[in-house]
Amino acid sequence: MNYLFGPVNSRRLGRSLGVDLVPHKTCTMDCVYCECGGTTDLTTEIREYSPLKDVLAELDGYLSGAPPLDAVTFSGSGEPTLHSGIGVIIGHLKDNYPRYRVAVLTNGSLFSRREVRSSLLRADIVIPSLDAVSDEAFRAVTRPCPGIDPAEVVRGLVLFRKEFHGILSIEIFIVPGINDTDRELALLKEACLEIQPDFIQLNSLDRPGTEQWVGRAGPEELGRIARVFAPLAVSTVWAVPSHGAAGAAIDPDDMIRATLMRRPSTVQDLVFATGLPAEETARRVARLADSGILVEERGERGIFYRLREHGRPV
Repeated sequence: MNYLFGPVNSRRLGRSLGVDLVPHKTCTMDCVYCECGGTTDLTTEIREYSPLKDVLAELDGYLSGAPPLDAVTFSGSGEPTLHSGIGVIIGHLKDNYPRYRVAVLTNGSLFSRREVRSSLLRADIVIPSLDAVSDEAFRAVTRPCPGIDPAEVVRGLVLFRKEFHGILSIEIFIVPGINDTDRELALLKEACLEIQPDFIQLNSLDRPGTEQWVGRAGPEELGRIARVFAPLAVSTVWAVPSHGAAGAAIDPDDMIRATLMRRPSTVQDLVFATGLPAEETARRVARLADSGILVEERGERGIFYRLREHGRPV
């Protein structure tokens, strides 16, 4: 396959088929933590990097057999919104393969452009990055293409939130010593309160990044940072203890309740938001519903859960 990869088992998206629309390391940023290595083509030029007809043909060839997938995800080793045909491809997926959720992982750098925002409106899940707001920290972490300004990035995300009706999750990659200071976190929280995402995902180094000096934020630090963003719904890569061990940054039930404070969600939505295993999420949701904390509501995508407040559904 030339443009597809996987499927991979994603903690957030389940079994996901990847779509890579641009050549290796063609990006608007050269982030110090990127596990794919340094950017070789730093650009903001939107064009048809991969032939649109070939991408569609490869998707049709793979999806026509109705493979067991949870999502089709635009990601890979570059910035997917640089491809001029991403909106056409998303529309093709939604029109012809509606059983699959469509997700877009993006650095969010081009959302100030109306055509980029419009191209993603039919996606189910969009996950932009926002690693810093101050100019100094933003440039230190992302090393953007000239012309990309953090204030414009935030403005674009605010506009997109107003236009987009799917799930919007902001991913913040913590680089210790740069974007984890009280000032930087306060600026990030202010921006997120303005954007109003459904969820915030805190991330930290898992594999070696582009720059060897990039350190890893531990579970206690991520837990501290998560609390800074209250009352926004936040999950961290450390939130789920392995093999039942103690030391989770946030109590899983609290994560579920915080998520449902923001919007009604299915179990699968909660798996995406919290990073909890599907079986554990379903078990916890059932227990919370049995105790009267949650209210069930049937929708087009299945059963949605809401928090009950003062004896009445929220």
